[in-house]
Amino acid sequence: MAARGHVQDPNDRRLRPIYDYLDNGNNKMAIQQADKLLKKHKDLHCAKVLKAIGLQRTGKQDEAFSLAQEVATLEPTDDNSLQALTILYREMHRPELVTKLYEAAVKKVPLSEEYHSHLFMAYARVGEYKKMQQAGMALYKTVPKNPYYFWSVMSLVMQAISAQDEKLAQTMFLPLAERMVEKMVKEEKIEAEAEVQLYFMILERLGKCVEALDVVRGPLGEKLTSELRSRENKCMMMYQRLQLWPECNALSYKLLLKNPDDWQFYLSYFDSLFHLMDKSWSPPNEGKHCVEGPVQTTVAEAVKFVVDRMEEEDKKESRPLRGPYMACLELIHRLRQRGCPDEQELGDPLELMLQFFGKFGDKPCCITDLKIYLHLLPPEQHTQFKNRLGELVPLGEVGEDGFGFPGDTKALQRHLCVCQLSRVLGLQHALDTEGKLCLITELKAHYHYGLQFGKSCLKTELQFSDTYCLMVAHVYIDLWTETGDENMLWQCLGVLEEGLSFSPSNAQFKLLLLLLFCRLGAFQPVVDLYSSLDAKHVQHDTIGYLLTRYAGSLGQFAAASQSYNFSLRFFHSNQKDTSEYIIQAYKYGAFEKIPEFIAFRTRLNQSLHFAQVRTERMLLDLYTEADITSSLEESVKAMGLCPEEDDIPWDNMRDNRDLTVLFSWDPKDRELTEEHRRLSLQEELVWLKVRSLTLRLLASLALLGHAPSSRNSDKANENGVSAKSSTLQTLLSQLDLTLQTAAQITEKQTQVHTRFTNNCVIQPQEISWLQVASRVITGVIVPSYSPMLICSLPPELLSRCKGEVLEMKDSRLMTQPSLLETLVFFVEVNCVCVCVIHGDVSWSDCVCVCVCVCVIHGDVSWSDCECV
Repeated sequence: MAARGHVQDPNDRRLRPIYDYLDNGNNKMAIQQADKLLKKHKDLHCAKVLKAIGLQRTGKQDEAFSLAQEVATLEPTDDNSLQALTILYREMHRPELVTKLYEAAVKKVPLSEEYHSHLFMAYARVGEYKKMQQAGMALYKTVPKNPYYFWSVMSLVMQAISAQDEKLAQTMFLPLAERMVEKMVKEEKIEAEAEVQLYFMILERLGKCVEALDVVRGPLGEKLTSELRSRENKCMMMYQRLQLWPECNALSYKLLLKNPDDWQFYLSYFDSLFHLMDKSWSPPNEGKHCVEGPVQTTVAEAVKFVVDRMEEEDKKESRPLRGPYMACLELIHRLRQRGCPDEQELGDPLELMLQFFGKFGDKPCCITDLKIYLHLLPPEQHTQFKNRLGELVPLGEVGEDGFGFPGDTKALQRHLCVCQLSRVLGLQHALDTEGKLCLITELKAHYHYGLQFGKSCLKTELQFSDTYCLMVAHVYIDLWTETGDENMLWQCLGVLEEGLSFSPSNAQFKLLLLLLFCRLGAFQPVVDLYSSLDAKHVQHDTIGYLLTRYAGSLGQFAAASQSYNFSLRFFHSNQKDTSEYIIQAYKYGAFEKIPEFIAFRTRLNQSLHFAQVRTERMLLDLYTEADITSSLEESVKAMGLCPEEDDIPWDNMRDNRDLTVLFSWDPKDRELTEEHRRLSLQEELVWLKVRSLTLRLLASLALLGHAPSSRNSDKANENGVSAKSSTLQTLLSQLDLTLQTAAQITEKQTQVHTRFTNNCVIQPQEISWLQVASRVITGVIVPSYSPMLICSLPPELLSRCKGEVLEMKDSRLMTQPSLLETLVFFVEVNCVCVCVIHGDVSWSDCVCVCVCVCVIHGDVSWSDCECV
């Protein structure tokens, strides 16, 4: 709440109880206390605002807003009232009203640094960059402090970033910002690192790389001290953009001599070396090679440099660094790409990898380091490599079960690394069914044996042998995929559940269990599993689809509603939270972060997952709430749906799903590719288009009244939301085209065949049901009442609704989760049809339930249904 106690004012003492009640969540007592105080002090504006806050928090928004406006029209200048109004307007999601408050306050108290500052931040919350620039300069003139001046400069940069016209940004906003900073440079008023960072940012965006390089290498660059090697990194960036490869090479060489484990400089060293070779660059006969020092221009020099780094690491008594050994493999990779025979001077890749494993095999990073260079080994060496790795793993004597086990966690990690590399090389996939079952037995034995090393682990810590358990699950999934034996899937579930009992914080167990349960149609455990992941912030966007994709399609409508709301809360709070981050960045001079925050907010606003969840949430509300809490038309009005407007940013849609969230040790030919991602996104977009058009069609029908006919005229409601019969026809045409596209995707069988994508695949039955709904809406099928709809549906569609989700077949439990999804679409299509006919009946209506029962079981007649 507003600050109190820093000003010696008797009103602070009177207001303190109200603040305390609000802080403790006792809003009713806060309102009562405010009323008592207002009886004695009618002109105590802050008490009115605090009462309004209490009213807002108890759901009386209109009354709260009216009370707040009474105070706002008086243009208060006391800090308590302004702070309280700011809090209230933010809770009402009306930040634009805060700007009006402080505009009036600044006019009345033009020399107040605090009010000028609050006005600037109020503009920042609503993104009024031009007004921010003006407010910043007004603040600087009132209180000539450097930060305020550079607030105005940064606001110019933000105008350039947000400008629709790139030419305007390059010719007006950025040059003006550059001149403003140059003025301070000439007057020698640059004080802080943030000011130099901003100058560099402006020059970089203007493409003035030479000038930016001069700033970094000059006296101003000495202020760049907050980050390690900040100055060198910026120099390297400019060298690369200017294609100054000698300087880039020399700087990389120099930095690697100081820190031979800095991987980014190895990459820039190799990049610059080969650019120089391609250009046949040679150093001058006299003087320095370049401003950064000596330049290396031959492969022989690079080979010697890398070998020397490795030899230095070999001589160290302490643990060696990984960088030089990985650099050797990277150089071999690049030389092979160029067909250079000099790679042989670096050694045999197999021996180098064995050497690397010998030094770092007991670290989890070993597998990820070696994985990217396994292509250097020819296929005929894969088995040899795996066997020789095994020789470097210290295992105990072979017991009765035929396995030797590691004696400590380091040996365990080495054995794990060998198992993972074996899978990456495809050796596990090459096994037959019997071989895979033997492998499972071995991995299980190692898993259970390794549990002894984690007896003292906390519940929040992972067991050392967890990866064995996860690999067992992957092999079971391989067997299920290859043989179709669903028993393998049940065995996999058992293994993962056992692993979770010993390691309850293992996110990989939970994610894989989540997907497998959904694959089986068992959604109930999924909610708890996802909740236990404790997803934070942006993870609601990157992995939220794992929950929301299945909830509705598996008929779990209550869970779907909760999951949609959970995701939407994150997206809706994004706008407010990002504004706060931007304000803090201005306050602390972190100007480089401000464009990043803006880009992050834009990325979330354009998120595919956001558009999907919002659309599905509104559809679910219409299907389940219409005619229960309100009519269909009232529900549409409450949502503010306008059939003629499509607010989904189709051209700028961002696919933020993390499709690689699950660990995978699959060979390269089985990995998720960019083509898979493209196809997955294509299917998601088509499905979203179908759902969005369905929603807009329902809204159009609701606003028109009932089914379209010649008697229906264009109609507008009291909120200005209108519907036209022509809009209905346009939407139907768009839906028909989209369904044709969906059918083409299905025919081409573009489904991503991988267990790790969780792709929202458009099934043929979904297209069929939607086509039926489309035909009903267009009037091709016009049943006089709901039961007649059954007679109009194609028999093959109805047959897909028959069957058992769980059934015993040949003494084995078999599942048909697709049946659940088919039933959901069947009921949804009936709901659409009922909406067309009656206008205000939801799918919770008994007619739809009877339709489902009759079709599925065939043993209930319409005469048995009381509703008919």
